[in-house]
Amino acid sequence: MREIIFDTETTGLDSREDRIIELGGVEMVNRFPTGRTFHFFINPQGRQIHADAQAVHGISADQLADKPIFGAIVDEFIELIDGAKLVAHNANFDIGFINAEFARIGRPPVAPEMVIDTLALAKRKHPMGPNSLDALCRRYGIDNSHRTKHGALLDSELLAEVYIELIGGKQAALTLDNVAVAAASAVLVEQTDFVVAPRPAPLPPRLSEAERAAHAALVETLGEKAVWLSVTGQ
Repeated sequence: MREIIFDTETTGLDSREDRIIELGGVEMVNRFPTGRTFHFFINPQGRQIHADAQAVHGISADQLADKPIFGAIVDEFIELIDGAKLVAHNANFDIGFINAEFARIGRPPVAPEMVIDTLALAKRKHPMGPNSLDALCRRYGIDNSHRTKHGALLDSELLAEVYIELIGGKQAALTLDNVAVAAASAVLVEQTDFVVAPRPAPLPPRLSEAERAAHAALVETLGEKAVWLSVTGQ
């Protein structure tokens, strides 16, 4: 199974008017990172960057002046995501912007069944929250100390680690730990001397006299070479 964990940075919050200015992601196959990544800075074609958005990601209009427009990178992006599940934190936001950009250049939208929202996963697993990317990094012991600003590729790399934890990434390790504990327990059992005390009163026999007689009659029919006779010494 191929998955693309991705993130966007934008000029603002309204996908109808604002534009994507940064797009980054990492590829995973069967829940393991392949090492393949992508990262684009994108010219918003004259759309101004809202001050509150710039405070979050730190990207200025001057930095984007010589960058390609979305239409120039769309074919490469579509090739990267083709056939893969798209994983994002608060995916409705990111996919909303992706689909808005696709619509502007006549490309079909991303199908909803191809999208996985890690925020929804986190809310189900940790209903009391908080479930921001930073909070989940703290919860799972993922080092995000270098995340002073939001960045599409960095956030995707962090989210990939969070995603593995959300879907039970440590289960294999826990299973191995359980095997080790079981093995250690077996050694302890082998090294322990058990003392079994005699019963204060013997249990009553479970065979009736009739059953004993029937068994004796059966043994007589087995012949002198019967294995039963050699075992019992009869």
